[in-house]
Amino acid sequence: MGKIVQHIQEEISCESSMDISKVADREIDDDGRYTRTGTVWTASSHIITAIVGSGVLSLAWGIAQLGWITGVATLLIFSAVSLYTAGLLADCYRAPHSGKRNYSYGEAVKCYLGGNKNKVCELVQFILLTGMLVGYTITTSISMEAIRRSNCFHKEGHGAPCKLSNNQYMIAIGIVEILLSQIPNFHKLSWLSTVAAIMSFSYSGIGMGLAFVKIVSGQAEKTTLTGVEIGLDLTAAEKIWRMFRALGDMTFACAYSPILIEIQNTLRSSPPENKVMKKANVIATFTATTLNMVCGCLGYAALGNHEPGNMLTGFGFYEPFWLIDLANFFIVVHLMGAYQVVAQPVFSSVESKASMIWPNSKFIGHEYPLNISKNKSMFSVNLFRLSWRTIFVVMATVISMALPFFNEVLALLGAIGYWPLTVYFPVEMYIVRKNVKRGSSKWLSLQLLNVVCLLAAMAALCGSIQGLNQAVHTYKPFKFH
Repeated sequence: MGKIVQHIQEEISCESSMDISKVADREIDDDGRYTRTGTVWTASSHIITAIVGSGVLSLAWGIAQLGWITGVATLLIFSAVSLYTAGLLADCYRAPHSGKRNYSYGEAVKCYLGGNKNKVCELVQFILLTGMLVGYTITTSISMEAIRRSNCFHKEGHGAPCKLSNNQYMIAIGIVEILLSQIPNFHKLSWLSTVAAIMSFSYSGIGMGLAFVKIVSGQAEKTTLTGVEIGLDLTAAEKIWRMFRALGDMTFACAYSPILIEIQNTLRSSPPENKVMKKANVIATFTATTLNMVCGCLGYAALGNHEPGNMLTGFGFYEPFWLIDLANFFIVVHLMGAYQVVAQPVFSSVESKASMIWPNSKFIGHEYPLNISKNKSMFSVNLFRLSWRTIFVVMATVISMALPFFNEVLALLGAIGYWPLTVYFPVEMYIVRKNVKRGSSKWLSLQLLNVVCLLAAMAALCGSIQGLNQAVHTYKPFKFH
């Protein structure tokens, strides 16, 4: 344990002097940690698990609010911006002079921009990632409820009062995530990400298939170039607020930068991590954007301007009920895994800080090995990890039960996290790394990107707050029925 704490303390300074040459032991990397084994494919699966999540189910609704032209263009633009800035961020994994690794997004910001901005970054990252876990819990519970409702509608008819509470499902999800959260780090999550990625393709494929069948059968609803039309049921002001919320949903569906550095830290050191990560970015972003576009466009084409907020749980489709149940089951499995991928940066950040503050604490540092088979396979329990991760998951679950609003929460998360973590910090770190001169054409173009994305985020924030305000006034939290 002493050696581990020593390594953590040595990593506080970004530009610390250290030998980057290969060490003799093949099981140890240049920083003294166990050899990383990640590849372009494991990194891609991590990204796809994070990016193709609950957000993809809201995209048809988002396109319905913005219309064919603006909706499709907005989704493509946000995806392109995310891919571009992810490439900038990938180059910041190592320090510019010493070559020292940055183990987290916050460390990279501290390395290039200083401690004050690092504190802001860590706060925003913590809020965003915690919010994403809340969003995953909400979406998973909605899908679990949808399975019961689907069977209810099948038996009682489409007009039956089959509304149920999500709270019991959220509690069950929290219990499962408490158990899964004891997986110690990202390096142990490759199998979980692979399973989750397969699930995301499966339920997206079912959703697209159901939409396609409805279109070719001639039962598709009305769509328009400008989206939902202003009329008796929708005022001009409400239309604008919905458009702003749609921006938030789309930014949420395109962002994964908050966990990029942590994913990159799982890669082998040869070939260079930044080159491998850029390939993974391209593979994952192209895959996710294609899936998002097809799912969003087919969903809007099938369900039209009355598209529900969640494509598979809003019951634009009722039959075949067993296929809808299967799709929602895939969503549950996927988001259970995505929860852990997103939670790991939060866990590791808190645990690293605790180790530095209390390096000699047995409660924080001691691992208690447990025999789990006759082959002497070991699973270790750390009391601090067990207690703090349990408390964190319980808090996220309680927040989910208090604010179980799908579209509004996704829009709020997208508005809060997209600009600072996906655009601002990567751009500023790139300027420092490449020594881009202030006032140059390159500097001006980067600042223009910053400003445009900031304005979009502010609009999405206003829309999401307005939507949450409306939802809170009509909902009674923690109600079981």
